[in-house]
Amino acid sequence: MTLKVNDHGSLPIPSELIAWTRLVELTCVEPATVAELLDMGWIDPVRTRADEYLFHSRDVYRIQKLQRLCRDLEISHAAGCIIVDLIDRVERLEQELSELRRLL
Repeated sequence: MTLKVNDHGSLPIPSELIAWTRLVELTCVEPATVAELLDMGWIDPVRTRADEYLFHSRDVYRIQKLQRLCRDLEISHAAGCIIVDLIDRVERLEQELSELRRLL
């Protein structure tokens, strides 16, 4: 976890952003794979002034899901990215449907 300085310049506040090395540790992927996913535009990290990448915590979950799919189905990262994106979309639509049902 990275720390950000608050507006008053005092105590740092926690951030949900994750450094490159921590992302690699958490997901057990090769740095080259992270670079490939960046080149594909599949993950969109925040860039610091020092030109370093900070990733969102959701990226860890998505990359782990991608790795599992690619390994289990023996498919490329490009194909796995499409599948993960579709799964994410279905999950969002199911949540929206559930929320709409509660309103009825």
